[in-house]
Amino acid sequence: MRVFLIIIGAGIGAPLRYLVDKHMKKLHKNSLPLETLLINVLGSFVIGITVHRSANMGFLFGTGFAGSFTTWSTFALESHDLIKDKKRGIAWIYLALTLVLGVSAAAVGNLI
Repeated sequence: MRVFLIIIGAGIGAPLRYLVDKHMKKLHKNSLPLETLLINVLGSFVIGITVHRSANMGFLFGTGFAGSFTTWSTFALESHDLIKDKKRGIAWIYLALTLVLGVSAAAVGNLI
């Protein structure tokens, strides 16, 4: 049952991540990767709301949905690329915003 819940959540999270990313990239042309920031903050909020509610919600929304919707690897690569492209100020802003907003979103979600 747990694996099935994870599969369902991941099957929704991964395509939704792709669609949000694609739509956001059409809306802005900016050095700051806002699409990944938004995705990771939303995923942090979702996991904050759901993971401590019940084991099944944790598997469906935490491991499945949020695990496939959010992206550490893209965040890491974009941060590296900003530093490599000598956009260190933007890189530090991106790193700080991701950390502060992600943890805050998870905390707010957990309080709800």
